[in-house]
Amino acid sequence: MPFLATPTALPEVLILEPRVFGDDRGFFFESFNQRDFQEVTGVDTPFVQDNHSRSAKGVLRGLHYQIQHPQGKLVRVSRGEVFDVAVDLRRSSPNFGKWAGVVLSEENKRQLWVPPGFAHGFVAMSDVAEVLYKTTDYWYPEHERSLVWNDPTVAVQWPIDAEPTLAAKDAAGKLLDEADTFD
Repeated sequence: MPFLATPTALPEVLILEPRVFGDDRGFFFESFNQRDFQEVTGVDTPFVQDNHSRSAKGVLRGLHYQIQHPQGKLVRVSRGEVFDVAVDLRRSSPNFGKWAGVVLSEENKRQLWVPPGFAHGFVAMSDVAEVLYKTTDYWYPEHERSLVWNDPTVAVQWPIDAEPTLAAKDAAGKLLDEADTFD
């Protein structure tokens, strides 16, 4: 198996650790294989879009989700390091409003599977961080929502010492009690 899947505090959110082959020339690993992804996650869905973002240290992106056309995301870091977070927004879930976070970096080569029905975000912890992620549905700006990064009900423990740099839409994110959520 090219990678292992480990559940986070939210059982549906999985850390995927690839099998890395390295020597004095460098390394090689499969970052994605549909058959193996399906086998270790139980998820049989196509990915339709690949995204790539670059952020400076202290930039926080998220917590994003689409209320219609919800996206599953397979997230990895090709440069630098981020603290990556998923928040369960499914009202029928026993974990509604709870979060899980993991460090993803070019060094550990981990990936995070964030299923549809979860908000997703990250903060760049290195001088520069490049994040690549596959999505199970297309981006529809009219359906995009932001849960505010510092909602006291959710209480994500971001590993930052100062106020993060935010996009206007993220600064204006909604609190969990006011946010659009899933059934």
